Amino acid sequence: MKRRDFLKNTVPAGILLPSLVSGFSFKVFGASSVFAAALQMQAEQNDHILVIIQLNGGNDGLNMVVPIENFANYANARPNIFIPENKVLKLTGVDKAGLHPAMTGLQSLYNDGKLNIIQSVGYPQPSFSHFRATDIWMSASDSNTVVNSGWAGRYLDYQYPNFPTGYPNATMKDPLAIQIGSATSLTMQGPAVNMAMSISNTSNFYNLINGVQDPAPATPAGKELTYIRQITQQTQQYATVIKDAAAKVPTQSTYPTNNSLGDQLKIVARLIKGGLQTRVYMVSTGGFDTHASQVNAGDTTTGTHATLLGRVSDAIKAFQTDLAFLGVDDKVVGMTFSEFGRRIKSNASSGTDHGAAAPVFVFGKQVIGGVTGNTPNFGSSVGVGDNVPFQYDFRSVYSTLLSNWLCVDDNDLQQIMLKNYQNLPLVSGAACKKPQPLATEQLVSNYPNPFTSSTVITFKTAGGHTLIQIIDTSGRVLAVLTDKEYPAGTYTVTFNSGFLPTGVYYARFQNLSVQQVRPMLKVR
Repeated sequence: MKRRDFLKNTVPAGILLPSLVSGFSFKVFGASSVFAAALQMQAEQNDHILVIIQLNGGNDGLNMVVPIENFANYANARPNIFIPENKVLKLTGVDKAGLHPAMTGLQSLYNDGKLNIIQSVGYPQPSFSHFRATDIWMSASDSNTVVNSGWAGRYLDYQYPNFPTGYPNATMKDPLAIQIGSATSLTMQGPAVNMAMSISNTSNFYNLINGVQDPAPATPAGKELTYIRQITQQTQQYATVIKDAAAKVPTQSTYPTNNSLGDQLKIVARLIKGGLQTRVYMVSTGGFDTHASQVNAGDTTTGTHATLLGRVSDAIKAFQTDLAFLGVDDKVVGMTFSEFGRRIKSNASSGTDHGAAAPVFVFGKQVIGGVTGNTPNFGSSVGVGDNVPFQYDFRSVYSTLLSNWLCVDDNDLQQIMLKNYQNLPLVSGAACKKPQPLATEQLVSNYPNPFTSSTVITFKTAGGHTLIQIIDTSGRVLAVLTDKEYPAGTYTVTFNSGFLPTGVYYARFQNLSVQQVRPMLKVR
């Protein structure tokens, strides 16, 4: 990147504050995030807050949410890493899936009705590159389209074309979004400038509260750092409101030790209780790129992945307990995501390679608890390149939380998300609007199955936008058989497989908030 382009994209929107918060990078988004627009437009209507947890590296969803319903095929595909069925954590009222044994905290939240597990979240034509896949999640773009703005930045540009001029102001003196723990993400990039104001430091959060600043080194670079800090202190107004909010909360409940994610969430809870009007917080934790030694050879319930999942589970449980202790759990919903999942089949190094769809967790007191979607269904023989087909587009999760939790207007929502995505029953209907229930009857089928060259797909729609996609075992969408508005009724479309090789394919049906995936077998 040219220096001029670097300055254009970063300096106008933010100033580096190396000593504001310790141990983590703090990013304050002055008018940021897709969610942020809802913040100002809906501030008088609700005080809802969204917390986003990023699991960097590509989390293995099949060992996190174990497919008990398909356990024999799961164990056969992962002979060196599968979780024994008798060790899987049971979920109240669920016999088709369970949690990794390290996730007792999230098991407790689920059994209390405060966790929704969304199965097989992904998108068409998945990318297996960490960088590209992360860009797709941040920009909410199609995988074959490069979008240089973030979905949050686009929303902000649409809502606040003159940003950063005029912020903070009397109406909104607090940051609209705060990120702890990584560089400014693509999510906040607008069409012209980055919409985020970044605050980064290497000391600890309490340095800000106590007015302590890390010493600058006695070098030319240290002198420049001192100057930058001086200018920053003169111009940065958000530091004061963050400090004041933190100072209002002297006592919190206990968090796990040696848990970076827990440390970040503890700060988030403190700022929420302290009265910040900030609507979106983003935190992150890494290490999920488990190509090798994902488990311990002697006990597959332990090892690198178990440690990572245990830390995530313990941190979220402590955060939820703290929110209740502080009396603010009514207004907070959280979600997890990773840039991709892992392959169905394990590798010879006791690990898993980059894959496609994986579960997403949505948690909080106002969440509709349960498992959304079907258990991943794959056969007894899977190849090294086979993936879990996606059931839900990740942008449907974003759209649902924006619409049903942060109360973004539907017309604005489609502008932000670039397309129309289904609404899922994830959050209490009292939040903004009542979500539609998921269908329990079989809505898509095909005949013949198995088939040789073509098969007729029959689907039942309740009316409105209806979509039929054909997906292969690697997770790619091969064809779109229909994508239009329908009156309520039963219809058929024909899938002509042409020169596609024999094997398993999936018909994915989507109608408004409802989706189902139908496995199909092509034979000679």
